[in-house]
Amino acid sequence: MIHLPDLIADLGLILAAAGFTTLVFKKIKQPLVLGYILAGILVGPYLDFLPTISDSKSIEIWGEIGVIFLLFSLGLEFSFKKLVKVGGSASITAVVKVVFLILAGYGVGKMMGWADMDSLFLGGILSISSTMITLKAFEELGIKHKKFAGLVFGVLIVEDLVAILLLVLFSTLAVSQQSAANEMLLSILKLGFFLVLWFLGGIFLIPTFLKATKKLMNDETMLVVSLALCLVMVMIAVEVGFSPALGAFIMGSILAETTQAERIEHLTKSVKDLFSAVFFVSVGMLIDPAMLTKYATPIILVTLVIILGKIIFTILGALLAGQPLKTSVQTGMSLAQIGEFSFIIATLGATLKVTSDFLYPIAVVAAAITTFTTPYLIRLSDPFHNFLIKILPKKWLDAIGRYSSGTQGITTLSDWKVLLKSYAFNTIIHSVILTAIVMLSSRYLQPFVTEKLINGHKGIIISLVASLIFMTPFLWALAIRRIERKAYTHLWLNKKYTRGPLVAIEFLRIALAIFFVGFLIYQFYSTWVALTIGLFLMVSGMFIFSRKLQSFYNKLESRFLLNLNAREAQNEQPEILPWDTHLAELTVAPESKLVGQTLIALSVREKYGVNIAMIERGKIMIPTPNRDERLYPHDKVMLIGTDDQLAAVKEMFEGSVNEHAEISFPKEDMSLQKIVINSSSPVFGQSIRNSGIRETTQGLVVGIERKGERILNPDSTLVFENGDVVWIVGNNKKVPNLLKPSTNP
Repeated sequence: MIHLPDLIADLGLILAAAGFTTLVFKKIKQPLVLGYILAGILVGPYLDFLPTISDSKSIEIWGEIGVIFLLFSLGLEFSFKKLVKVGGSASITAVVKVVFLILAGYGVGKMMGWADMDSLFLGGILSISSTMITLKAFEELGIKHKKFAGLVFGVLIVEDLVAILLLVLFSTLAVSQQSAANEMLLSILKLGFFLVLWFLGGIFLIPTFLKATKKLMNDETMLVVSLALCLVMVMIAVEVGFSPALGAFIMGSILAETTQAERIEHLTKSVKDLFSAVFFVSVGMLIDPAMLTKYATPIILVTLVIILGKIIFTILGALLAGQPLKTSVQTGMSLAQIGEFSFIIATLGATLKVTSDFLYPIAVVAAAITTFTTPYLIRLSDPFHNFLIKILPKKWLDAIGRYSSGTQGITTLSDWKVLLKSYAFNTIIHSVILTAIVMLSSRYLQPFVTEKLINGHKGIIISLVASLIFMTPFLWALAIRRIERKAYTHLWLNKKYTRGPLVAIEFLRIALAIFFVGFLIYQFYSTWVALTIGLFLMVSGMFIFSRKLQSFYNKLESRFLLNLNAREAQNEQPEILPWDTHLAELTVAPESKLVGQTLIALSVREKYGVNIAMIERGKIMIPTPNRDERLYPHDKVMLIGTDDQLAAVKEMFEGSVNEHAEISFPKEDMSLQKIVINSSSPVFGQSIRNSGIRETTQGLVVGIERKGERILNPDSTLVFENGDVVWIVGNNKKVPNLLKPSTNP
């Protein structure tokens, strides 16, 4: 008789239950994640009257695979480049929200008499909002083009990285079973080191590999290669002491910077969906329905903390970051849920057996409830904002408005800030690379050479010389390379009292490079003679071959930057802007009435109060187009206006057939910026028309604040006065030139 393995039977049962529940949840228009969790409860070991899986260990393995591919897909949507560009507003909001919610979760746990580890894990579970649920809600509600959406996406990006950090810290705490500050600090430093190393190595190698093999990559091969890269990084992460989820997330974020990111995301979506379904079903299998009634009070309390805590602390963080009250409220009510990372943190605690059995089902049920409430809270954000406007004192509202306006706009950096920032970045990057080379040489290269190729003293010398050759370009960049020449020269020539600190910085750079050389040699020889000779030869070689090293390093840097910038950033997060105006991009549908018309005939500024900042036509960019420019099918038009104005003009772009115009965030070279006019400004005393702003900055004046009054869409004959605060949408590299004194060449 043929026997069917339990693994296959269990997988069939899981997918059958998941298929049935997801069809039901699709019919009632609820998130599919809830359907998967319900399917897990149905096939779990706690309901005897239904068929139950027989091999739970195998299902746990399937669930782990699901976590890997789920984090891989989140990494594909993350990208380090997006993290760098989300800006201070999203970072401050996310950090304030996470810190306060961890404290709130820990406090609530202790209030209910829970153990320290249960309370701490509860704080971590409550602190991270769900990227999947939020994006899905935004798509269903059609609000991706609204101003606050940019801040929400930025907060979610920062939270993804914070969640990875929490996984590492909680794993360390679980192993040590105590809050050892030294171990926590080492874990953070270790994570930072490997994140930088993996990012640099991945961006340098993987896009180059994909480009070289592009002609060989059909869909099947690309799928296999992508999954292989993911699992290889998973193995590397585990080897150095991190979780498999971290490795999958890192590889996804590296591939997100390549030109093949969309293709990889499309090809791996089916694999991710399958294993993610198994993971969420396995989450539901751990829920005992009897425990839900037993712990009904903690579930209700935790759910209230999630909803109220996330709304309050997100609003607080956004206000501290300088956002208007309306944007802060909309952001807070959009992030009042927990999701995939919360499940992973809860699973970590259960797997390491450091949390109680009741924590997992409480977290899952609270996540299910908050997932259900998310769309309704988003819809209620505008009424809630209007309610706050009515009940808050006018002094508070005025103070919030002044603080928000004062924290936005261009911030000029001094030469010292520019120089120190560049030097710090240069030091960190090359220190990580040099440390990695030393570790790899001592642990892998030297043993391989001496054991497999050349034994004894000669093998050690060959290993040392090879390591020094690899290190030389990066030592040169660390110690000798000139950075920010303009700022450095200005400080050296114009301010004599700064020469001492500049000389000290240069000596520090050289000393750090000498340290790394000594550190490498010390791994092979412990004698001072060998160390001194090696240092002398290395330093001499760096100065003698400085030009060749510079040329070689420039090639490495050019290759890295080429790979990093190969993919045009998509859905970039715009800076949060004044007054409730923001930038959005609409695509002209072929059936739209706009096709073939000139901008002057459309009169969108006069009719809707919307300004056209740029038109993208294929590879052609038309910044601040003139009024005789015509619109053609598939033109991407960058507009600036309020949510209501953009919603009104959006219908013109869509036409009568296309239901959803393609909306994304603006190109990185265009932004809305603030400058303050003074008597030395080159445009002082000139009218907008005669100032040459359109020609010199590719910019458009959209608003002026003068003596406490706001002038939106000012007339071109208006003359700039001293103290005017001018808002310009234009090239973010050229607008700052308006701050320079008119005497500058």
